[in-house]
Amino acid sequence: MKKKILVIDDEPSIVMLLQYNLSQAGFEVITAMDGEEGKRLAETEFPDFILLDLMLPKLDGMEVCKQLRQNKIMTPILMITAKDDVLDRILGLELGADDFMVKPFSPREVIARIKAILRRNELQTESINEIISEETKMEIGDLILFPLKFETYFNGNLIELTLKEFELLLYLSKNKGRVLSREQLLNSVWRHDFAEDTRIVDVHISRLREKMNEDTKNSAYIKTIRGIGYKMEEPRC
Repeated sequence: MKKKILVIDDEPSIVMLLQYNLSQAGFEVITAMDGEEGKRLAETEFPDFILLDLMLPKLDGMEVCKQLRQNKIMTPILMITAKDDVLDRILGLELGADDFMVKPFSPREVIARIKAILRRNELQTESINEIISEETKMEIGDLILFPLKFETYFNGNLIELTLKEFELLLYLSKNKGRVLSREQLLNSVWRHDFAEDTRIVDVHISRLREKMNEDTKNSAYIKTIRGIGYKMEEPRC
């Protein structure tokens, strides 16, 4: 069955270029010319992938991405922007985008990026399914995770996590005792491999510690390994 790609862009020439090349590559393509219509199609047409322009009428790309992720729609998103701004990429990744491309771009590169993200997404889904099938509950000290329910308890209290925070905590827990670099975490949890965006990992680690009421500089669970990354540890009594 063909993978369905949703293209959300308000430039007719870009839409026509992408529609032609994606169709030639074997994808089914649907399009939207503004953010509101794009969000509606993302929620009703169940695309396998979304190409999302940053600057859109009615609802900009950041807001579309934010609302889709808030509604638990985890379709992979490749954001397209007219400027190469690291801050935009960091914000987009924090909101749940999977990758960025800067205009002008090559249709061949777009197709290559889509295929790479789809492969990584499938591998991550398989990995999460393996974790879920192996364990219905994970315990590390006073931290308890229920992968099937996407629920986390700390000191007996339910803590509210975003989906990406939960995935990060689950990955750290599954690799308890292993030192994981920021690049590893970015690639495994966000399926993204741009080294300059590793700040997003630090931001999410800080949020996890805050929600667990842990001292960000002296955490008993998520240890900072200076110059490398992080490690989940069983707290010492």
